[in-house]
Amino acid sequence: MKVLHIDSSIMGKDSITRDLTASIVAHIQASNPDAHVKRRDLADQEVRHLSGSIAAGFRQTGNSDFSSDILLEHQLSERLVTEFLASEVLVIGAPMYNFSVSTQLKAWLDRVAQVGRTFKYTERGPVGLCSGKRVFVASARGGFYAEGPFQNMDFQESYLKAFFGFLGIDDIEFVRAEGASKGEQIRDKGVTLAKNAITSAVAHLSAAH
Repeated sequence: MKVLHIDSSIMGKDSITRDLTASIVAHIQASNPDAHVKRRDLADQEVRHLSGSIAAGFRQTGNSDFSSDILLEHQLSERLVTEFLASEVLVIGAPMYNFSVSTQLKAWLDRVAQVGRTFKYTERGPVGLCSGKRVFVASARGGFYAEGPFQNMDFQESYLKAFFGFLGIDDIEFVRAEGASKGEQIRDKGVTLAKNAITSAVAHLSAAH
């Protein structure tokens, strides 16, 4: 089993999602000793956001004259999409920043959304090419967005579900810790609930494989 472990929080050792992704990966490895894990830390090794020149490595942009540093970015785009395609399971740390995903994670997502590699266009519209993968998202929010009056402000989990669905991945599970900014007691309760959910989620993965 090939596992791609992505962290994107800027909070370092205080990050809830880093704690949760580490727990998810540990559970996967405990029940799947043959699992091979590839990790990318998008905060420590930041992926540059798309420019016309960078995107030209896998899109038709009209750009054709590239510097040596842009050619290196093209190589990085290829490595990122190759890692993504090779993975069977993805474990993604996705904190909510200002109602959406972190800019670090968005930059990575923009690199792996490649026509002809992860999706294609057809007469009936776009079709995802990545079916069969499992995605676990470690989600952390300062408030409460899963239900209640702020539910319509969730552009984090809803975006990730739509993005991976576009690539053909419909097996996506969220391990969610909410209330992180509501005081230590509420924060700890949210983290505990999330960690309790990991066991059953990974057990389901093991049963599926």
